[in-house]
Amino acid sequence: MAMFHTVADSSRRIHVQVAKAIASKILTGELKEGEKLPSELELCEKFGISRTALRESTKLLSAKGLIESKPKVGTNVTARHHWHFLDPQFLDWVKDTDNVQRFLTQFLGLRKAIEPEACSMAARNASIEHRKALSVCFQKMKQAAFNHDYTAWTHNDHAFHKTIFLATANPFYVPFANILESLFKTFIDEAAVGGRFCIEEHGDIYDAIMTGDADSAKVASRQLLDDHNQRLALLEAV
Repeated sequence: MAMFHTVADSSRRIHVQVAKAIASKILTGELKEGEKLPSELELCEKFGISRTALRESTKLLSAKGLIESKPKVGTNVTARHHWHFLDPQFLDWVKDTDNVQRFLTQFLGLRKAIEPEACSMAARNASIEHRKALSVCFQKMKQAAFNHDYTAWTHNDHAFHKTIFLATANPFYVPFANILESLFKTFIDEAAVGGRFCIEEHGDIYDAIMTGDADSAKVASRQLLDDHNQRLALLEAV
């Protein structure tokens, strides 16, 4: 049985703290798929909260697909295929878990499937404004790499990739920019080999998009995400 503790009061709403605490137990496997959560009374006592606050927490968890409540049955952890992995708040919970590397390895697989095509589409469809924004990002990335400024690199690297998704002119790619918002720094911390900035690989993507070379943009993106640049690729995917 997972152990819960009283939540500390803070500026963050109590029901969000409780939802995150329960989600952490689910994401780490301490609460297993199909397992029944303790009763409302037990959870209220363990967290030191009201029943109203607890019900707000369970609503939030249900909205993320993590739990399901049924009359006369209780509340159970749902199977993983119900979890809303593309939800930014869900991803915020993921990145604070002890086994975040497993999720980031799977995230790398998603990036390999999505980003090369996004770069190709950006090369074909980027507006003048998108190209200007990408140019600003890349110049700042080069400066950050030259100065070994990791914080500036991470910020502008994220902006670089986000701009690419926005430049696809396909609204279905926009949510992936939001995914990057939630996971990007954590991904870079865990994935980059030897803290290397990969400026050459980003430069190839930049040049291909700026010249409208869709095929080269796709190839350059694949090279950036290739296993030799990603420490996470050496971990066994679960």
